[in-house]
Amino acid sequence: MNTWRDSIGVYANSRVLAFLFLGFSSGLPFGVVAEPLTAWLAESGVTKTAIGLFALVSLPYSLKFVWAPLMDRLSLPVLTKAFGRRRGWALVTQVALFGAVLGLGLTNPAISLWWTAVFALIVTFASASQDIVIDAYRVELLEEEQLAAGAATATFGWRLGQVGSGAAGLILADLFPWHWVYIGMASLVFVGIIAILLNPEPKSPSLSVSEGAKSWMKDAVIGPFKDFVVRPGWIAIVLFVLLYKFGDAILGVMKIPFFIELGFTKTEIAEIAKIFGFNAIIAGGFLGGVILARTGILIGLAICGSLMATSNLIFVVQASVGADLGWLTITIAIENITTGMGTTAFVAYLSSLCHAAYTATQYALLTSLMAFSRTVMSSGAGWLAEQVDWTTFFILTTIAALPGLLVLFWLIKHDQREPL
Repeated sequence: MNTWRDSIGVYANSRVLAFLFLGFSSGLPFGVVAEPLTAWLAESGVTKTAIGLFALVSLPYSLKFVWAPLMDRLSLPVLTKAFGRRRGWALVTQVALFGAVLGLGLTNPAISLWWTAVFALIVTFASASQDIVIDAYRVELLEEEQLAAGAATATFGWRLGQVGSGAAGLILADLFPWHWVYIGMASLVFVGIIAILLNPEPKSPSLSVSEGAKSWMKDAVIGPFKDFVVRPGWIAIVLFVLLYKFGDAILGVMKIPFFIELGFTKTEIAEIAKIFGFNAIIAGGFLGGVILARTGILIGLAICGSLMATSNLIFVVQASVGADLGWLTITIAIENITTGMGTTAFVAYLSSLCHAAYTATQYALLTSLMAFSRTVMSSGAGWLAEQVDWTTFFILTTIAALPGLLVLFWLIKHDQREPL
């Protein structure tokens, strides 16, 4: 039996530590196409409707399960022989990501918004493809007793990448032109490239493309779907996955334009909304875990979801107060803590839905539904913000969270989950 010292010591393993940097590389593009891009669009005079529609560039995160089997089985000329199948694909996606972020920074949304959208879409496609490889690399490289530590390290690295790129992008944009900001963010891709080059290729069975395609059709599509749709209440579960964070997603799309319109500088937004907000969301995640441990998953979901929905109303106060840094701190603290709580509860629930025989595929499909809500369903947020004032907008985001909670109460009453 391992001692506490042995358990903690697993985090000092070089392979586990590698996923701090690979997690950073995965989180980086989320920050690149989030706050800095939204601020750039707002400053360039892009309409709120168009800014909202930019959420659609994140569609590859919802669809990555479509091309994942090819990346899982297909070997690359030269690169596979030189670096191995996983590392070869990782390097391809990272080089593509570097070029896409660089290209994004060289566009001008005030003159040619379509080119900005095209390069943003390439960024998310390269990012989603990188995630496919890094997730598989982590599972294959680490020993069984290292998997939990590897996942925790990767998640922390992801948050650092997301928050770091978002905050740095906003702060640097107050000092330099946007194209230099994106050159700087593109250079951070080398963190992941170096991590891949310094670590070994995992041992994995060699599969041909034809064998992979047959296996994919049977095991990755038919089996997981069939297992899921024969469950009682599966339609309600799908509706809940789509709707649980819908209000939060609508608010998230327009949060930065709202702060900029109030008169906050990009540096102020970065320092409070991103850097301070990072600690708040981590604290919220921890608190959410404690609540779930005490109440169970479904009741915990209801508590965290209700708080997450109600927290949107603090933005109503912020709209009334205006550009007050003290209130901005309170607003971000409340919103991020409740978001962290809701996200922890939601991830735990999605994990509980997965059958042990299809964990990876079913989890990928469920998170794709979650991403669909974050992208397609929230893409009208900008149009809505142009039709109403900010106070009404934030009240409507709270109302948008209610359908998901109503479905949750039905699930609690019937508890349609099957045991793992």
